[in-house]
Amino acid sequence: MQTQYFTRRHFCYIAAAGSVAITSTARAQAPQPMRLRATIDAVDGKSLSLTTRAGEKVTVSLAPDAAVAAIVPVRLEDIKPGSFVGTAAVPQPDGTLRALEVHVFPESMRGTGEGHRPFDLQPQSTMTNGTVGTVTGSSDRTLTITYAGGEKTVAVAANTPIVTYEPGSPALLVPGAHIILFGNQAPDGKVTATRISVGKNGLVPPM
Repeated sequence: MQTQYFTRRHFCYIAAAGSVAITSTARAQAPQPMRLRATIDAVDGKSLSLTTRAGEKVTVSLAPDAAVAAIVPVRLEDIKPGSFVGTAAVPQPDGTLRALEVHVFPESMRGTGEGHRPFDLQPQSTMTNGTVGTVTGSSDRTLTITYAGGEKTVAVAANTPIVTYEPGSPALLVPGAHIILFGNQAPDGKVTATRISVGKNGLVPPM
């Protein structure tokens, strides 16, 4: 906080500094959004015991309205001009991207996370969500993906995992299932899941 001098101008500075401190404290105390990639070890009522991909043991609570979606494989040929997709990818020397995976959003999820940003799948990876423009190639394919403010060219090899989402239910949350969990972490470290994507029939979500 600023040293207190008894003038109107410095009193304003003090008030502003105090406001910043209060805001910072409130943010520190507010639940923080988080994402976990994990395997379910056990289901106990409204909580899940998990092992993350990093090997950490975690127990999370399920929000009463937690949404569950199934992740299922689709073919590379199912990606058409006009499809709304997301792709985790890594940059290439020529400025294009090489896809690590592609997920095709159902029409009801069009617009989800639109844009291009860093991603945490592996070092230097990015996530691009947008609308497919052109599709070229036969076995390997090249996509142009447009989003508000930009466009990326993405090379997709024939063996790249391609998935989509289907409606799911809590019945998919069983031991051994591979999941991506979205939720909030409280200041005391407790995690509450608000949305879970589950690999169907043993599928490991590639994103």
